[in-house]
Order: sequence, then C-alpha cells, then structure tokens
Amino acid sequence: MNEQNGETNAVTGVGSRVKVTVPGPGSGRVAYTGVVIEDYADMVIDSESVGRDWAPVHRWAIALDDGRLVFADDDDLATPD
Repeated sequence: MNEQNGETNAVTGVGSRVKVTVPGPGSGRVAYTGVVIEDYADMVIDSESVGRDWAPVHRWAIALDDGRLVFADDDDLATPD
C-alpha cells in the first residue's frame, strides 16, 4: 500500500527497492538501484496548470545505494534484477 494515496502498486511504494533509470551522458540513460523514501503523489501537478513544461514535479524520491537522492516518475522505475 502506498501511504500517501492508499493505492497498491506492485513495483513501487515507500520502502521498496527499485531500479531507477535516469538521463545519462549524451542521449543515453543510466540505471541505478535504491530505496523509495517518499511519495509525492499529492503534490504532482499537470504542467499545463502552471503554464510551463520545464522543471516538472516528479512523484518518487529515491535514495540511491551510492548515497545520492534522485526524483523520478512511475515510468522511470522497475523492480531490481
């Protein structure tokens, strides 16, 4: 269960281990593993409602295994291998 909105998501929830894929050098993407530490579902807003398409709000905060913090959307997450 997701503590923010009560919906079940098989892959993601606070405390879940995930693989997150983020933009990498050039046009590539890089995958890291970490733990979901926060769900900002209640704060995600449509970019049209703020009149811009830059700096979007991402739903998930993930503490990567290497100590960094990243923010991602549902499409960026998967179960770790």
